[in-house]
Amino acid sequence: MTVGGWIVMILSVGGVTLLLGWCVYKVVTTPGSTEHLHSQADIETPDVREE
Repeated sequence: MTVGGWIVMILSVGGVTLLLGWCVYKVVTTPGSTEHLHSQADIETPDVREE
């Protein structure tokens, strides 16, 4: 592989790794994020509501 190929590969893999790390950091450190978490039990579908 040429030097240019190595540079492109290192930059692309490094960029994706940094993006993944930043996303994980934001998810873990965002205050109050637990209030925004929902499960299937929290979702009320229209067919469950009695009108």
